[in-house]
Amino acid sequence: MTYRKIIFVSEENIFTSPIAEALMKKRLLEEKDEKTQVSSCGMVVLFPEPANPKGVAIAKSRGLNIEEHRAREISTDMFGTDVLVLTMSEKIKASIYEKYKNAVNIYTIKEFVGLEGDVEAPYGKGMKEYGEVYTQLEKLVSMITEKIK
Repeated sequence: MTYRKIIFVSEENIFTSPIAEALMKKRLLEEKDEKTQVSSCGMVVLFPEPANPKGVAIAKSRGLNIEEHRAREISTDMFGTDVLVLTMSEKIKASIYEKYKNAVNIYTIKEFVGLEGDVEAPYGKGMKEYGEVYTQLEKLVSMITEKIK
């Protein structure tokens, strides 16, 4: 299946999903894929909050810039047969199917590449934990890129 768009979804859209979005954009640029659009959003977004400062710092230290990111909430017009939606957790996946009747092609990010479990945001933890989640997302995005080729 060829996807026109890939959307990463986390709870608040301030760390894991914007990181995954930035990593996927970088990979697609390296692959010279200019057709696939990539974005991220959250399940609960009360205002366009900036990315988590620790996430911004980790991304910057690894050559990615997410300083301009602003959180946005998922909406019913984002789904389609040519749209791949990758959630950070099974809970978010279930919530999407429950809330949006037109939701299709929804997978957890790990499920899509044949793994189990959730990607947990390290809120309240240190830079080491943020770096570990970044590395985990980097590996998952690499696996996703290979799968959708």
